[in-house]
Amino acid sequence: MANPTHDRLRTHFAALPPTSQASGWDSLWAEGTFTPWDRGFANPALIDYLAHPLSPPLSTAPNPTPGAPSVGTLDGQAMALPPPLKDDGTRRKALIPGCGKGYDVALLASYGYDAYGLEVSTHAAERAREYLKEAAEGGLEGENRVKDGGVGRGVMECLCGDFFEGGWLAETGEDIIGEGGFDVIYDNTFLCALPPSLRPAWAERTSALLAPDGLLVCLEFPTHKPAASQGPPWSLPPTVHLELLKRPGEDIGYDDAGVVVATQRAESEDALVRVGHWTPRRTHDVAVIKGVVRDCVSVWKHRAVSA
Repeated sequence: MANPTHDRLRTHFAALPPTSQASGWDSLWAEGTFTPWDRGFANPALIDYLAHPLSPPLSTAPNPTPGAPSVGTLDGQAMALPPPLKDDGTRRKALIPGCGKGYDVALLASYGYDAYGLEVSTHAAERAREYLKEAAEGGLEGENRVKDGGVGRGVMECLCGDFFEGGWLAETGEDIIGEGGFDVIYDNTFLCALPPSLRPAWAERTSALLAPDGLLVCLEFPTHKPAASQGPPWSLPPTVHLELLKRPGEDIGYDDAGVVVATQRAESEDALVRVGHWTPRRTHDVAVIKGVVRDCVSVWKHRAVSA
């Protein structure tokens, strides 16, 4: 069945080459009347994971997505994020590329992380900065309130720049890469917005930005969308992440329908390995198909740390 929203997004970006799509996103944010990816609050799957990191609530219905965990099971182990405060009292850093209005920025900051959203669109960054000024008590369930008075709230900022370039890092005022990188990276709807030709670069850049002992958290969406229908958002079943992150920067294979082909390639030295994978009990309504949650959550670490 045709989806008018997906059709409109696909048509909007069809004439833009992969390396020039920033202008496409910026024009949509500037117009402000068609931003279907903006759900108004952080994804409930992330809300629940942060609240229950060692036992995230799981879906009770089988997820028919190829590669999804079996119903009611957590593939791997639950993995709490590194604590927001280091031993020296400084805060750990979180990055949310493609942060939109900054809902995830506010949520992670409420746990004490210095949270930095990143947007390639100047108009999106402006919207996020406006939201973050008033975000302290907001959210779907008031989840932006400070969780631990002793830890307090971290920085809430939205940076503007190209994820694949380094200029935006200077806006933080800190040498984050020199200090090891971001301790947490959360990818919600960023990878699925990128043309498939940019996926290897996303994996390589993400691996480089993640601290040696950091965690990458991915909301895998849309898993149910046929690859042949193209994007954005582009089809993103679990196999996409597995193939990209076992050898960051290398091309991956697709079949005639555009579906990523699973391989037995060995992991590279800079691989990110999946340490946790589950179908959450809750997610945004757009990914609940006939009452069944189709999104997955995956958590990744550097291979050297996981060995």
